[in-house]
Amino acid sequence: MSAIPPPPAVRLEAVSKRFGEHTAVETVTLAIAAGEFFSLLGPSGCGKTTTLRIVAGFETPSAGSVFLNEVEITERPAHLRKIGMVFQHYALFPHLSVFENIAFPLRLRRTEGGDMRQRVSHALEMVRLPGLAGRMPAQLSGGQQQRVALARALVFHPSVVLLDEPLGALDLKLRKAMQLELKTLQREIGLTFVYVTHDQEEALTMSDRMAVMDRGRVLQVGDPRSIYERPASRFVADFIGVSNFLPGRVREVGVEATIELDGGAVVRAGPEQLTVGQTVTIAVRPERTRLAGAPGEATVGPEGRWNVLPGVIRELIYTGSDTQYFVELGPAGVVMVRVPNDTPPEGRHQARPGERVWVRWEVGSTAVLLA
Repeated sequence: MSAIPPPPAVRLEAVSKRFGEHTAVETVTLAIAAGEFFSLLGPSGCGKTTTLRIVAGFETPSAGSVFLNEVEITERPAHLRKIGMVFQHYALFPHLSVFENIAFPLRLRRTEGGDMRQRVSHALEMVRLPGLAGRMPAQLSGGQQQRVALARALVFHPSVVLLDEPLGALDLKLRKAMQLELKTLQREIGLTFVYVTHDQEEALTMSDRMAVMDRGRVLQVGDPRSIYERPASRFVADFIGVSNFLPGRVREVGVEATIELDGGAVVRAGPEQLTVGQTVTIAVRPERTRLAGAPGEATVGPEGRWNVLPGVIRELIYTGSDTQYFVELGPAGVVMVRVPNDTPPEGRHQARPGERVWVRWEVGSTAVLLA
């Protein structure tokens, strides 16, 4: 017999939130596993922060239910939810020491003095800030302040920690370092983290799973690889990384799908639930494409497993780590081919603007989008 999976740590059932005539969250249903690093990802105004505030208890949903460890908490006040919260700007009290900032939730819960000191000390050790209990927030760097805010969210042993763009105020280098620290800490302590961000690279780096949101709706839920490799819509494919989009129409459906692009060129995709005559858009990641100087070079590899299209180089851009070639495929449109600059010379075609080339990619790298 297979083991019964544990109940989710957080569950939203058909949750909506309206502010007057504006719908901020529309019928969101999610199940977040215990011990999972789960991200809500989307552009500004997509509803991700409102969703987080509903889980925290700072907003009451207009419809739907919220569950914590399968106990409904929809109407429960925020301070009774046993949920930790880390804000973008930390919300530390400037007139209180590090110790007092971290101890604040414990004082609200009337924790005994000896237990309080022990918990604060342990929280500081967890976030790797031992010995800083007596400092004031103004004496700390941005990264240290962020860790104090995290320690304050962890000190009362919450069931779930919510993080609302907590790295947004840090510079790029420190932000990337803190991404790894946060993920490592979350894995070590085994708590459920629900993380809000508009930064797709951040979500891909840190998440076990993620939900992509737009206009109050959840468009796709999955692990980072599946969302990046198999986006469910054009919005997801465009928001997560960079994609080439080519419109077409389904010509044949069998073991593989055959799609005719504008101008008559044909590409193939893996088996899909498609209908002959259906209008679709194919998406191909630039790093999955290759350049060749002759058709014979373009078909090197397993027989019949490559899409190959002729084109002309219109522009190339050197970015340091790679070179981006913009290739016009005639009526089908323009695609970007990204070639790493550390590719050995024998594996890299040295193309120039105006040169005729062939663009190829594996059939399995073709994503077919219906929306």
